[in-house]
Amino acid sequence: MWYVYFLKSQKKKNWIYVGSTNNHERRLAEHNSGLVKSTKPYRPFIIIYKESFSSEGEARKREDYFKYWKGRIEKKKIVQHSGVV
Repeated sequence: MWYVYFLKSQKKKNWIYVGSTNNHERRLAEHNSGLVKSTKPYRPFIIIYKESFSSEGEARKREDYFKYWKGRIEKKKIVQHSGVV
C-alpha cells in the first residue's frame, strides 16, 4: 500500500508538506528527526491527511497533482476542512 500524506508544521504557521511513501509512520519519524533536508527547519510535524493507493505510480501521480496549481486549490480545501489550520 502506498500513501500520499500532508504534514503540518507545528513550528511554522500554515506550512504544509506533501509527500508519498509506502510507510507513513516511518516517514513521519524521518521528517521529525530531521533526516529530510527540505523539512528539517520546520519540524515537528503531524500528519493531517493521507490517501492510500495500490501502487507507487498512482501515489506519485497524486502527489504531483497536489504540488501544482489545480491540486493546490484542492489541497487548501482539504487542509481547511481538517480543522487543524
